[in-house]
Amino acid sequence: MSDALYESQIQSLPLIAKGKVRDIYQADEDHLLIVTSDRISAFDVILPQAVPGKGRTLTEVARFWFERSEHIVPNHLSNRPLSDYLSEEEIQHLGGRGMLVKKLNALPIEAVVRGYIIGSGWKDYQATGAICGIELPEGLQLAEQLPDVIFTPATKAEVGDHDENISFDRAADLVGPELAEQVRDVSIRLYREAAEYARERGIIIADTKFEFGLDDQRQLVLIDEALTPDSSRFWPADEYRVGISPPSFDKQYVRDYLETLDWDKTAPGPELPESVLEGTAARYREAAERLTQ
Repeated sequence: MSDALYESQIQSLPLIAKGKVRDIYQADEDHLLIVTSDRISAFDVILPQAVPGKGRTLTEVARFWFERSEHIVPNHLSNRPLSDYLSEEEIQHLGGRGMLVKKLNALPIEAVVRGYIIGSGWKDYQATGAICGIELPEGLQLAEQLPDVIFTPATKAEVGDHDENISFDRAADLVGPELAEQVRDVSIRLYREAAEYARERGIIIADTKFEFGLDDQRQLVLIDEALTPDSSRFWPADEYRVGISPPSFDKQYVRDYLETLDWDKTAPGPELPESVLEGTAARYREAAERLTQ
């Protein structure tokens, strides 16, 4: 997989954090370089191989949504070029996977918005009839569209741990009631506008998560990534059916393969066949093409 970047190698800047997918470098006092690698994780385990071009695709999609949503909320994109910090050789090494952003104070919650019932929300609903304390009508089916969009925050987990769904009241305890309300309202608006746009291009955005930070004036800013196949469930509209888990444009293809293995979902993860890597890369590319072209 010659087009795959498993780990970035930037010598001119200090590496300050490494997540499941992203490598984060200190560009200067006010800026960070976020490199979206081609690593892929499943069940909170980083797998040993990379999906070729995945990081480039995610960067392209995130940048598209950041620019498209500026009328709703500012984002952390910087207008400074990478060449201010990196050599030409380093820029080529990143291959479109690098994004220069403003350094902000990240909020300790993830803003999850759901338009359809699936995943952990479906499990929560089956057990309690609610998602994150939000009561829902009886009799909803798997993958059914919810009566209305709901905001279901989560706490951020360390690498290798699971995010924890929390109530809105708990989110308000963590960031303050006014800020929690602002995060909720902005997140729902971002989701609604994106979902409408994507639907016109044959993609259902079932759910998504956003992350936010505050600038020096305590203004809310959209950070991390936005509405990518890694932070959202994208379903092809023409294959959507209520009552089944629809095919998707994300790493569900990898998860489905892993579920066929005798693997206990702890590190180290198993090797993936080239057909699974290529199939996953193709799904990411198709989502990007539908949305950005």
